[in-house]
Amino acid sequence: MIAEPAPSSERTRSPERAIRVCVVAPSPDLVGGQARQAELLVRGLSDDPSIAVGFIPHNPRLPGPLSALQRVKYVRTITTSVAYWLLLLVRLWRYDIVHVFSASYYSYLLSAFPAVLFGKLFGKRVLLNYHSGEAEDHLANWRLTAVPTLRLADRIVVPSGYLVEVFARYGLVAESIYNVVELDLFPYRERSTVRPAFLTNRHHEALYNVPCAIRAFAIVQQRWSRANLIVAGDGSMRAQLETLVRTLQLRNVEFVGRVTTEAMARLHDATDICLNASDIDNMPVSIIECLSSGLPVVTSDAGGIPFIVKNNETALIVGRNDPAALAAAAIRLLDEEGLAARLGRNGRDACREFRWSEVRERWRDTYFSLAGA
Repeated sequence: MIAEPAPSSERTRSPERAIRVCVVAPSPDLVGGQARQAELLVRGLSDDPSIAVGFIPHNPRLPGPLSALQRVKYVRTITTSVAYWLLLLVRLWRYDIVHVFSASYYSYLLSAFPAVLFGKLFGKRVLLNYHSGEAEDHLANWRLTAVPTLRLADRIVVPSGYLVEVFARYGLVAESIYNVVELDLFPYRERSTVRPAFLTNRHHEALYNVPCAIRAFAIVQQRWSRANLIVAGDGSMRAQLETLVRTLQLRNVEFVGRVTTEAMARLHDATDICLNASDIDNMPVSIIECLSSGLPVVTSDAGGIPFIVKNNETALIVGRNDPAALAAAAIRLLDEEGLAARLGRNGRDACREFRWSEVRERWRDTYFSLAGA
C-alpha cells in the first residue's frame, strides 16, 4: 500500500525534528496478520517527513553459516532470541518511540516484553500494540508476567473495542486503532444472485474452529448437492480437517493452503459466501477483506467480531461452535432474495474506516502525543 501525501495543514504541526519511531514486530517474510500490519505501517509512514521509521524483526535471520542453527528445533528459539535481544540492545537507543507489536503467552514473553524492557531502560517512550484475541486468557492466567509488565508501557493500543474492554477488566487502559485493510486489492462484486460456492479462510488452528465451518457446509450440501467449499489456510490441524471431509463424505471440497493477498482476492471473486466459525478472535482482517469484496459473511460471535460487523446489516452472526446455526444462516443467504446484495453493499461502505488514509491519522496523533510534540 502506498501512503498518501500528508496535507499541508498536517505538515505545519510537525516537530522541528522528525519523531524517530522503531517498529518491533514479526518479520514481513512470515505469513501472519501482525507481520503484514507492521509492514503496512512502516511502508505507509516511510514518506512522512515528520516521522522517521525504523524496524527490528522479532525473528532476525542469522548471517552466513550461523543460519543453519535456525533450522534446528529448540536451538532455533535460543539463537533467534539472543540475536533479537542483541539487536534491541544495539539499536533501540537511537529512537524516541518504541512501537512493539505483541501477541500472547510465550510470544509476548520472548518477543514483546524484551522490547518493552529495553525501551524503558533506554528511557524511551514505549507503545505496546497488542493484537491477540487470546488476551482474556493471557491476562487471567499469566498474571505474574502479563499485567505487571504491561503496565511498563506508556501507551497500550489494540485493534478493537473488544480488547479495550478486556484490558479494562484487568485495570489496564488501552485505546483502539484499527488494523489497516488493503481495500484496493479486493475489488467489489455485488451478489445479485448467490451460488452455493463457499469459502473459509482462517488458519488451521483450534481457536479458529474450522471443523465447525466444514460441518456447517456438510449440512448445506445435503440440500445443494453441487455446493462447493474452498478451504484456504494451513496449520497444525490440516490433516485432521482433511480426514473430517472424508469422514463426512463431502464432495467438491478443495484445500488450497496459504495464499497471497492477491490470490485471496481471486478466491473472493470465485465464491459467494464466507463461513467463519472461530471460537476466539479479535479483529479478523479476513472478514473485513470479505466486506470489501462484497462477499457475504456468516460468522460466529467470537471476541471482537460483533465490534466490526453488525448482524443483519453487514453480516449474519450466530453463536460459537454451532454448525447448525451457521448452516441455517448460509441457507438463508441462498434463499432470501436481495439479502446477499444488501449485506455486500453495507459491508463495503462500513469497511472504509479501515483504509490507510483513516488509520494513518490515528497513528500520527498517537506518536505526536507520546513524543510531546
